[in-house]
Amino acid sequence: MDRHLKAHLYDISTAIDEIQSFFDHVPRQFEEYGKNLMLRRAIERNIGIIGEAVNKIIKDNPEIEISNARAIIATRNRVIHDYAAVTDDVMWKIVINDLPKLKSEVDAFMAED
Repeated sequence: MDRHLKAHLYDISTAIDEIQSFFDHVPRQFEEYGKNLMLRRAIERNIGIIGEAVNKIIKDNPEIEISNARAIIATRNRVIHDYAAVTDDVMWKIVINDLPKLKSEVDAFMAED
């Protein structure tokens, strides 16, 4: 595995782990997420990191298949460039439904090395 691919996969894995760690001391509930501005901003920042890494992976390694890659990149773009388009319910859905699957995929790619 080339070192750039490995670095991008590591960035994704680390960002997901960091998001998960935010809930070590905060209840994993939408209401808690919605009322905690610092938590929302921290998650959005990590989603931006994930989206940037996914974008680089699919450009440099088109043979790597990441589920919902285009949606991940689009979300990153909304977080970074069109902040008003980011809604709490969409971000929460990503945290609860999409990140665990992405984490599994990334871990599998990293295990191949």
